[in-house]
Amino acid sequence: MAVYTDISDQELESLLADYDLGEAISFKGVAEGVENSNFLLETGTGRYFLTVYERRVRAEDLPFFLGLMRWLADHGYPCARPVTDRAGAELKQVRGKPCAIVEFLPGLSVRRPGVAHCRAAGEGLARLHVAAAGFPLSRPNDLGAAAWSPYFAPLAAAADGLKPGLAAVIAADLAHLAAAWPQGLPGGVIHADYFPDNVFFHHGAEFAGAIDFYFACDDALAYDIAIALNAWCFEPDGSFNITAARAMVAGYEAVRPLSAAERAALPVLAHGAAMRFFLTRLHDWGTTPAGALVRPKDPLEYERKLAVHRAAPDLVLFGAGV
Repeated sequence: MAVYTDISDQELESLLADYDLGEAISFKGVAEGVENSNFLLETGTGRYFLTVYERRVRAEDLPFFLGLMRWLADHGYPCARPVTDRAGAELKQVRGKPCAIVEFLPGLSVRRPGVAHCRAAGEGLARLHVAAAGFPLSRPNDLGAAAWSPYFAPLAAAADGLKPGLAAVIAADLAHLAAAWPQGLPGGVIHADYFPDNVFFHHGAEFAGAIDFYFACDDALAYDIAIALNAWCFEPDGSFNITAARAMVAGYEAVRPLSAAERAALPVLAHGAAMRFFLTRLHDWGTTPAGALVRPKDPLEYERKLAVHRAAPDLVLFGAGV
């Protein structure tokens, strides 16, 4: 979450006039994440989030994202349900940009997840995959494996500026991933951004729900697990926590068991997932708008994860029961 677009009191009042939410009591920007402008809104009827969509989010993708959130909520998955105005519309406009209001999802994210959090997060991810089955809309993963090499091409100089010689290392990684990328794995809707700040807990380490579905797409379900292993199971010193990984996979398999092919694919999927987030962080590192209330994320964090996967390609299998 972040704030790129400021909203005046008058603009907020005009927007809320279309809803049955009452008048605004409080309204403040949320300075986390990098993609959209987000505001915590409290009215006479409760608490909500207002999101203004910008940067990588395309307007034509919004019906998929909002429809998925509504589908998941309707099928018992804890996520923020979009709010409709009096005419039944979920999508609105503010300052010429699309926006939406969603229900407030209670719970707390954790900055330093423990083993119990990882297990619960794995279970929550599997529940998401199961609940999303049958969702009638589809969206290709435009940040999937096929997009990485062309995405990197204009960033090679930035990679070398970040760390001399890094561009050649990334190019070699990309060639390896293109040759080794698995095909034919079970697929469906994935979250594609299942990081600790997008997962909520209550009562300590009990899964409470997930937010921020604005990268959701169709891809291999195991790729979503690989994204989560990278996001949850590395320690601040850069080491991979096998115990946390084992707990995450066990939590996932308590709901949806993995096939042998999915387990075998986890190393290359995890390497590729690290590449995807390195590339987008590298891009964002030099393109954050001046004056934006936002903290761009360090691409070197994922460069270090790439190095781990490169040096120990079967590492994640130690957490996958193989």
